[in-house]
Amino acid sequence: MKNLPPLNSLRAFEAAARYQNLVKAAEELFVTQGAVSRQIRQLETALGVVLFERRNRGLFLTPAGEKLKQACQQAFGLLTLTINELRQTLQTTRLVVSCEPTIMMKWLIPNLMKFKKYYPDIEIHLVAGGGNIDFSRNSVNLAIRRNDFIWDKRYFAEILGKEWIAPICLPDAENDVIANQPMTLLHTHTRPEAWNDWMSGTQHVILKRHEHWFEHFYILLEAVMAGHGVGISSIYMIEQELSDKRVNAPYGFIPDGSAYYLISPDTFAANTPQAIFLEWLKKEFSATYSRLSKFYHSHSDG
Repeated sequence: MKNLPPLNSLRAFEAAARYQNLVKAAEELFVTQGAVSRQIRQLETALGVVLFERRNRGLFLTPAGEKLKQACQQAFGLLTLTINELRQTLQTTRLVVSCEPTIMMKWLIPNLMKFKKYYPDIEIHLVAGGGNIDFSRNSVNLAIRRNDFIWDKRYFAEILGKEWIAPICLPDAENDVIANQPMTLLHTHTRPEAWNDWMSGTQHVILKRHEHWFEHFYILLEAVMAGHGVGISSIYMIEQELSDKRVNAPYGFIPDGSAYYLISPDTFAANTPQAIFLEWLKKEFSATYSRLSKFYHSHSDG
């Protein structure tokens, strides 16, 4: 904690990064433009990196600034969720939801504030977890899982959305991938068959030069972002990076035959918090699908 820069400088940076405008950031924070500028300079000095480029009277994030922006928004988002949780009254309905870590970090948390906006009286508490779950032995109410295992037949499950996967790489590496140059293939122990699943569903082949294995999916995604190679990703785990053109999916996304489900020990009775959360999840999965439709199918397949 002692190595962290002052919180005020991070707040000033996050607001300036979000707006890419010092005046708007200052208005949001109720300070002067000069104060925001000083906070950013102090932060850059403390970190030893340049966070913004100033050209043509505009403010543009550097790669280091973009990385810090994402970290700040995730951290402030988690803080907001936690603080809101502490402020809730006894009348708030609390749902404890177990979710696979990467989709929780990369998809559910970034979208969850929309749920809080429309359903402030339903508190969602997230717990990271994957695979089998025993509702009788813990306080979890619901679980979000991909159907890559068989769960207890007594449980009720509703599909949220099909899984779509694709190789992803940095934009600079896209031409090499398409030209069928041998690449470093990245794998994860949590989805060891991901490359086989993709290759069995497409006519494309990516030649292997080297390969690396990682323990978790979110580590693999960070490795792709750092330029270590090409990895298979779920469409739900890379939306922001695709939209920002920080990574590319040269061959588009294809369904791998699996899907995400919301699992419950009880039926999803109408108008209950569980049913409301279920319908919201379905809507958001569908919305992600619609936003990224241009990435669905292989470019060569039309």
